[in-house]
Amino acid sequence: QVQLVESGGGLVQAGGSLNVSCAASGSIFSINIMGWYRQAPGKQRELVATITRGGSTTYADSVKGRFTISRDNAKNTMYLQMNSLKPEDTAVYYCNAQIIPSGTPFMSAYWGQGTQVTVSS
Repeated sequence: QVQLVESGGGLVQAGGSLNVSCAASGSIFSINIMGWYRQAPGKQRELVATITRGGSTTYADSVKGRFTISRDNAKNTMYLQMNSLKPEDTAVYYCNAQIIPSGTPFMSAYWGQGTQVTVSS
């Protein structure tokens, strides 16, 4: 059973920093694109950043220059370093990964359970 587990959320003051992690576990053959999404109360889930297995990244305009996505393929883990946080960054942050489980040729999208990030003004 493949699982994604996020950790590292919390409460921080505006201008502060947080680092959240997403660890994939289970019988995994390979992980392709990984990404972070967020959902604020009353809003739709939005894409924050993505990273390919080779390390190519994309960012939402709202976080460019402040957030950095990275991954450790050996550990099946992805990170999001968030700097200069703003109150509007407050949301539940979810990780997503395109994974081929062991024993199957099929790639599926997996989601973590989410981790709360709250930025106070």
